[in-house]
Amino acid sequence: MATKNYIKKRILIGSVSFFAVLFAMPLGHALMIWMEHFMSSNAINYSAFAMGFVGLTMVIIGVFAKGDTRQTLWGLFGGLLFWTGWVEFLYIYIAHRFGVQPLLNEAGEVVTKPEYLILPSSFGFWAMFMLLYIFSIKSGCDFFSWLQKIFFGKNRETIKIKPITHHVSIVTFMELNMILWTSYLLLLFCYDKNFIGDQNIVTTLVASGCLAGSFFMMRKLLRISQWGYAIRYAIATVVVFWTSVEVMGRRNFFKEIWVHPLAYKTEMITMFIAFVLLVAFLFFNVKPTRSAGR
Repeated sequence: MATKNYIKKRILIGSVSFFAVLFAMPLGHALMIWMEHFMSSNAINYSAFAMGFVGLTMVIIGVFAKGDTRQTLWGLFGGLLFWTGWVEFLYIYIAHRFGVQPLLNEAGEVVTKPEYLILPSSFGFWAMFMLLYIFSIKSGCDFFSWLQKIFFGKNRETIKIKPITHHVSIVTFMELNMILWTSYLLLLFCYDKNFIGDQNIVTTLVASGCLAGSFFMMRKLLRISQWGYAIRYAIATVVVFWTSVEVMGRRNFFKEIWVHPLAYKTEMITMFIAFVLLVAFLFFNVKPTRSAGR
């Protein structure tokens, strides 16, 4: 009986964590579409700056929050607001400011917005952060640990990779932004015909690999028994899964309702209510615990 209850608890923890993070992705897309539809350019610029600032403030508040779970949630949602406000909307501003044109298909439909056409220019900055994480930081992230094992092998002790000060909110914030950044760059280089092309078999393999990988990650997620660790692992699981969703959406396998939120109000409102209930459950019903795992 105790074993069955423990298994049920882990499934509950993994499922709630996964869907709380999963719903944040389309809702974030819908928020951007909503702002672009209803707000003027100046209002968007000021709102986006405020959004990024609020996100950064939330992450800092999370440093002083009590409990691993709440610190993780502050880092997660602060990071999402930071990314949306100070990364995505800033690229939108630069693209519009200098008249970057979107990429159109043969039917004249927009397939890649201007801001995403210039985002790959950040590759060098991404590489700098990756160098820091791979050579200097013991983060606990499975992906970075695997890369360190591949690159260094038996020389890991010689390299002297050390953990950074483990503020859970900051760790969540940084790892969220790094994996989002990595996912965007991967997709955009795949979509670029000068590199691969969105209909190329390589892009298909990338999407298939991400989809399969997300299922393997989900299996591990459902074995985690600590809420904070589960949420942090769910972030990586969802982004890897969402990478395949993005490719399938670009190839019109389904209708991306979050790209047209005004046409699918009922579905988006339902998703928003479910998201709020899940987050409220996490904030108010999970007992504060010390950090466990990565």
